[in-house]
Amino acid sequence: MNPELRKRLIKATAGGAIALATVLIQWHEGVRYTPYRDSGGVLSVCYGHTGSDIVPGKRYTAAECQALLDSDLKAAMAVVDANVTVPLTESQKAALASFVYNVGSGAFERSTLLKKLNAGDTSEACDELKRWDKAGGSPIPSRNATKR
Repeated sequence: MNPELRKRLIKATAGGAIALATVLIQWHEGVRYTPYRDSGGVLSVCYGHTGSDIVPGKRYTAAECQALLDSDLKAAMAVVDANVTVPLTESQKAALASFVYNVGSGAFERSTLLKKLNAGDTSEACDELKRWDKAGGSPIPSRNATKR
């Protein structure tokens, strides 16, 4: 693990799952203050926020990006809380919230990952995460966050 990411995650641990997920998403997504098309062709802005509320051509502020992330992450965490029936650690909740943030609630709710997790098969559920490596049918290249 990248030493800087590790340091940020350790600091965020005291804040619980939401704080951990925020660090994960900010690190892995990076931030873009102007709208762009993501690797799947979806209009996005900031830390990967999508939706009809994006204003093409607008330059978003750091505060606006943080507010979008906070709102999106709160919604993702609610999906995790509503659908996972087994006990989770804060780190597991953070990872799942980050997953929901990226794939959407419907995909998570229908996923084999969720079925295996709720059946108590944590190891198999973790293996399912590795299957979610494509956007628009093409592999997503791994990268560290970059500020743009």
